[in-house]
Amino acid sequence: MKYNLGSIVVMKKGHPCGENAWEIVRMGVDIKLKCCKCGRTIMMDRIEFERKLKKVVEDEK
Repeated sequence: MKYNLGSIVVMKKGHPCGENAWEIVRMGVDIKLKCCKCGRTIMMDRIEFERKLKKVVEDEK
């Protein structure tokens, strides 16, 4: 799947606030995600991110 900085992605497991849509804030070896509902940020390594990624909803151009 193609994803870039600013893309909105859906993960397999949702956030405890009830939302499972995340915005990609930072990319590198680690990927930083921001919850679209509550604004909480998390970081995970790229391999874990690709394993947990369900789909790309919106791609920022």
